Amino acid sequence: MNDDLRELYQDVIIEHSKRPRNFHVIADGHKADGYNPLCGDTVTVYLALDGEHVRDCAFQGHGCAISTAAASVMTETLKGKTRAEAEAIFQRYHDVVTGRIAVDAEALGKLAVFAGVSEFPARVKCATLCWHTARAALDGREEPVSTE
Repeated sequence: MNDDLRELYQDVIIEHSKRPRNFHVIADGHKADGYNPLCGDTVTVYLALDGEHVRDCAFQGHGCAISTAAASVMTETLKGKTRAEAEAIFQRYHDVVTGRIAVDAEALGKLAVFAGVSEFPARVKCATLCWHTARAALDGREEPVSTE
């Protein structure tokens, strides 16, 4: 990861962990709970849909800076996307944070800053917990999601 992206990564993580966006409950919609037993991160993801489109997305929970920032950026990213678009974004994001593919900043937008997580394999679960939980909410699964 180049120095500019590393600096942006740090800035986005700090900003979104201190002032998470969309940190609230959505009463009318889907929800799922997620848990990372290794570090204790918990998240509840709320999705309000209009047909196949995500009208609104929010989360609540507590966890490390990466987990909170990832959930915050995810909620901003998913708004207005279709289920298929959300799945494609998740797959690309997951491949980048696990180091399977190189980051494509244009394709991932703000999510590209999480490419640095690939340098810290123990933090991948922190960065993906919210995404696995959002997928469960979209699928209407009621059992909690675990990163284990």
